[in-house]
Amino acid sequence: MAQGYQVLPEFTVVQHERDVQVLYALKAYFGCGVVRRNREDRMAYRVRKLEDLLGRIVPFFMKHPLKTRKRVDFLKFRKVLLLMERGEHLTPEGLERIRRIVATMNRGRPR
Repeated sequence: MAQGYQVLPEFTVVQHERDVQVLYALKAYFGCGVVRRNREDRMAYRVRKLEDLLGRIVPFFMKHPLKTRKRVDFLKFRKVLLLMERGEHLTPEGLERIRRIVATMNRGRPR
């Protein structure tokens, strides 16, 4: 049943355009994603395909855990991806569960 919402997960790394080679190195290493302009002087490496997120990005960060506060957000991101893999984003209950997880990520998390 259509919910009127779409779940679009995205892994993004942003750098100043002078450091764009770092983003192309990530793209070459992971073998997926795109490098695009993010803002005036910023470039971004983005991966959106669920298969690539679960098959390449998540395993890398499970093997090499982040040492910053972003680790908590990464684990929540992974949880959302696993819910999507099971098709739970297609149900009202699953969509609400994802919405609650996302609301606590990044800028929405309590400090």
